[in-house]
Amino acid sequence: MTAPTNRRLGAIVSALALAVLTIVSVVTPAFAQSMSNTTVKKTHTSSTDSTRTPLSESERERSAAWSLTDTEWRRYQSLLLGIRGSISPANLSPIEVLGIHARDAAERRRFAERWARAMRADAERILAFQHAYDTAAKQLFSGQTLIDVGKLHALPQKTSELQADDRILFFTRVKCPACDAMLVKLLSRLESVAGIDIYIDKVPGNDDEFIRAWAEDRGIQRAWVKTRRVTLNHDGGALEKLTDKSPQRPALYVRRNGQLATLSYAEL
Repeated sequence: MTAPTNRRLGAIVSALALAVLTIVSVVTPAFAQSMSNTTVKKTHTSSTDSTRTPLSESERERSAAWSLTDTEWRRYQSLLLGIRGSISPANLSPIEVLGIHARDAAERRRFAERWARAMRADAERILAFQHAYDTAAKQLFSGQTLIDVGKLHALPQKTSELQADDRILFFTRVKCPACDAMLVKLLSRLESVAGIDIYIDKVPGNDDEFIRAWAEDRGIQRAWVKTRRVTLNHDGGALEKLTDKSPQRPALYVRRNGQLATLSYAEL
């Protein structure tokens, strides 16, 4: 190959190399930006799809039972992955979890009101069933005794029908639907006895204001308290002093003629 020919080929190769470098310098930034946008778009789409993933059938049933939206149910599940699921009892309700971890005062108040309505409705159901049980027991076993008293020894004193001079001692605790249901029945008998002394256990910080608010929420009138028809007291271990066994609440006693005796729900 002649020298002129070699020079022409060298010039062509140099020109092609320069063209390639020019194309790369122009195309590469645009191509990189396009790829970056595509990655971000895919990431965003993936995140959106995750939050919109429909609940399973069992999750829908449970969230509906608590009247929670899909978003609220997902937040509840997320919270259980943290400290709440590690230190709280397994039966802590979704409403309580969301209320404890409320993000502002308005959200906290909303869940508190929802929980208060749920607790009130449950107390009414318990009371209604107790009434139905009492009626059924009287119809099915009228005149029959369940226990042969003659075979029992050293029983604690029991009461007969409540009397006008009786004063009832009621031992309860906060957040106790069964206690609240018994209190409703107990207050309905206020006019037939001398009074009711209520001893409340587990009062946060032994706060008197808490007790007053607790009483008002349960329909206890201030006039009853002022005239001492009803007294509100911190438990302070009072129930433990009356029994050698591990005390269970709610518990009822009646004071008659200076003596204390146990009182059952059926005797109210």
